[in-house]
Amino acid sequence: MYPVLLRLGDVSLYTYGLFVAMGFLAGIWVAKQEARRLGENPERITDLCFFLLIFSILGARLFYVLTAPKTFLGNPLEIFRIWNGGLVFYGGFLGALATIAVYFRRHRMPLWRTLDILAPGVAVGHALGRVGCFFAGCCYGLACELPWAVTFTHPESLAPTHLPLHPTQLYSAGANLLIFLFLWSIRRKKRFHGQIFWLYVGIYGIARFIIEFFRGDFRGDPLFGVLSISQAIGVVFVLLAAGMLAYFRNRGPDQGPPGVGPSARKS
Repeated sequence: MYPVLLRLGDVSLYTYGLFVAMGFLAGIWVAKQEARRLGENPERITDLCFFLLIFSILGARLFYVLTAPKTFLGNPLEIFRIWNGGLVFYGGFLGALATIAVYFRRHRMPLWRTLDILAPGVAVGHALGRVGCFFAGCCYGLACELPWAVTFTHPESLAPTHLPLHPTQLYSAGANLLIFLFLWSIRRKKRFHGQIFWLYVGIYGIARFIIEFFRGDFRGDPLFGVLSISQAIGVVFVLLAAGMLAYFRNRGPDQGPPGVGPSARKS
């Protein structure tokens, strides 16, 4: 693979960073299209995404540092070199949720309706970001002899070289793309605000739980000697999503989630 796409003197364009940036741009574009369809202000969505970009990256990097602190003890400056990989999605997701809580409260935006607008964009942006992981070699898989196994040979790759591995980055990219297509196809048929968001949380949690079994990179000490940290979080998110979907569905289409009245029920 090609961790560095282009070098001009001392300036390097890292493939990982490029795809992460492309993912954010694609996610913002998708969210703005959905906002326009629903009659929401797309510029407010753009402003929100600017803050999400900053704090989701901070959360993703902090989560990675906390799960592998020994990696940075000898060279603390490595914490800031995010172009070398090392962003944990769940950390970014939690950072984004914290940002949303503050932003929504300040601007009095409809919580569940706006989360439904953002969810498909998050999925497609995450898919592109995982392609960046593939080029960098981070988030690599276990050794295998399958026909689609990938062997990294670039000396700057973060994955072990000259060893056939599960392309777990592409598994994740494909899963996120399928999630995006599913959410995009049903968004006009949702029964209540928050349904698209919680479907995203639940389906991604299941996909991540499965893909983790094929990961070969260090992601922190396993919990109970079995589950990775991301799998444990995934289980929590799946259960939470199932509970919220059941709760909102039982309230009926005429009520929806708390704080959402019939007058706001455009889908």
